[in-house]
Amino acid sequence: MAKKGFTMITPLNIKSKLSGATGLTSRKEVEIKDQQGNTIKLADPRYSRCLLALMNLGAVNGGAACHWGGPSAMMEVWTALYSLMTKSDEWYESFNFVNDIGHGENGLYALKANMGLGDLSLEDLKGFRSITSHLTGHGESHLFPEGVLLSNGPLSSAMAQSQGLAMGDKIIGKERVTLATLSDGAAMEGEAREAFAAIPGLAKKNKLNPYILIISDNDTKLGGRITEDSFSMEPTFDSLKALGWEVRRFDGHDLQEVYQGLEIAISEVKNNPTKPLCLWMKTIKGKGVKSTEQSASGGHGFPIKAYDNSISAFISELWGSEDFPLEFKTWISELTTKPENKPASSDERVKEKIQVGVANALIDEAKEGSPVFSLSSDLAGSTGLKNFQKEYPDRFIDVGIAESNMVSAAAGLSKVGLIPIVDTFAAFGVTKGNLPLIMASLSDCPMIAIFSHTGFQDAADGASHQSLTYMSALKSIPYVKIVNLATSTEAYHYLRKAIQDIKEKREKDEKAHSYVFFLGRENFPRETCDGLSYELFSPQLVKTGKDGVIVSTGSMLEHALKASEILKEKGKHVGVIHHPFVNEINTEWFANHLSMMSNKVLTVEDHQLIGGMGEGLCHALKKAQVEFKFTSLGVKGGFGQSSYQAVDLYKKHGLDGQSIANRFLAF
Repeated sequence: MAKKGFTMITPLNIKSKLSGATGLTSRKEVEIKDQQGNTIKLADPRYSRCLLALMNLGAVNGGAACHWGGPSAMMEVWTALYSLMTKSDEWYESFNFVNDIGHGENGLYALKANMGLGDLSLEDLKGFRSITSHLTGHGESHLFPEGVLLSNGPLSSAMAQSQGLAMGDKIIGKERVTLATLSDGAAMEGEAREAFAAIPGLAKKNKLNPYILIISDNDTKLGGRITEDSFSMEPTFDSLKALGWEVRRFDGHDLQEVYQGLEIAISEVKNNPTKPLCLWMKTIKGKGVKSTEQSASGGHGFPIKAYDNSISAFISELWGSEDFPLEFKTWISELTTKPENKPASSDERVKEKIQVGVANALIDEAKEGSPVFSLSSDLAGSTGLKNFQKEYPDRFIDVGIAESNMVSAAAGLSKVGLIPIVDTFAAFGVTKGNLPLIMASLSDCPMIAIFSHTGFQDAADGASHQSLTYMSALKSIPYVKIVNLATSTEAYHYLRKAIQDIKEKREKDEKAHSYVFFLGRENFPRETCDGLSYELFSPQLVKTGKDGVIVSTGSMLEHALKASEILKEKGKHVGVIHHPFVNEINTEWFANHLSMMSNKVLTVEDHQLIGGMGEGLCHALKKAQVEFKFTSLGVKGGFGQSSYQAVDLYKKHGLDGQSIANRFLAF
């Protein structure tokens, strides 16, 4: 027997910012039958998929990556769901909808533009992922409150928050159904698994309002097939029944079956909110195009290159014929018209991803007998570990999309005498890996972490993926050393020396540190300049200058050097120091070098000013009684957003070369 719920509490008077549904008219419709046999008109999923493909190519033309496979897999499900939810203008008074297929938000943008929801037009879609658009790489409620209730991106975070919506509605006496869509990859995360247990457990005690979870099961993640690369999720989904869920399977691409299934589910949870429903949708990632349906990753990223005319054939396959709507043909013409060639850069230095140095260092260490072993959580292709794993296929395990579990498991590997290498994006490593790193240090289990896509370097994915606190989150953990890389050559030398440091200390039964290597996403010069030495915990004097010095870290080095060149043209000779060892500061080295450059310092970083490199450096120098004048550049609170390239965000936040030069002149 269900226990009594809550005594109702009157909430704050907060008006919803979500767009109403008055006068919705789909651009292209299809007909199905509802449960009563009535004919229902819905937005045509084919049309929405075509919009998705076209907006993606626009982003690719701008230089941004974007997602195709996941949103294409959910188009029928989302179409049916939004049709049912938006029967009244103030639909949000009856439903909470949360999307936790974060890399699929563009599919929802396309659907809403097809339906006319949120005042989205085709022109709005054309700016997708640009710095001028509110349609970001992942759903951002701070930029698109008309269409996004809860921000998503880091997988399972939004689904975990959605249970709070159902709790809150119960507490305030609001009759509303909460629905969340979740990918099978997101279901691997710890937050999701905790919510899997909590939602039915609390619902049984009458602590939640009606709740429906919709899972997209396409057995695919970024790196490939989940079952083949990691482990099957079937037992997890089967276990939901034992946890208290009512579980039902559907063909996620049968629009009528999905619509009727949702009709029944919504009615049932309203009648019995103590029994949440899980609708297990079997979907095909990359649905609509044979090549992406059959690819190893399900066409995770968009498969067509910038300005490529093959988009016409892609749209034809999605539409089912070459006779597709005129608006698509017009848009294709725009997308395949190349702009005039930009002047070639005068910088002749070889550029490559820092990840190249990471892979080469690990390969060489393995060849020389170091017991390095890679534990990944799906992102090895982006962090640089994939090439090492190809070279040594018996030296890695992909634990699935589960960053906390990855770091915790690495502690066990370390305890038995291996040197574990963990990798993921900085945004996930510093949040989901924080407590496991603390416990690893406490248990004397040193490891190497490769955390990529730092700060604004993950430009196109938007605020949820831009780790603007990446250094502050970890730099105070005992026995954890941060190395914020600027080049692939640095990566190669520093990583090898860190491995040797761990190896030597542990074999002497001395305390060894863990090392966290931060690196960007874009291409950088292979080496900043000739003649540099690469010693652990020693800053790099890249350039001297009698009028002062710019101290940068990580990806900002190139912009610091650009600022120095601009200042030289104005008669100011300003040096540049690269400071990668953020929480191991050689104050004597800095004191000596600053004295040769007028003791005038400008620090610059793509990180929040609070807790960043500049704050730590100045504090350490003042503690050591070093006399100097300083000012700092960084992010002044707030979040980022999507942009095609990082430089757009650097300019907006005053961190590009010209902005750095201007600040130095004002200083």
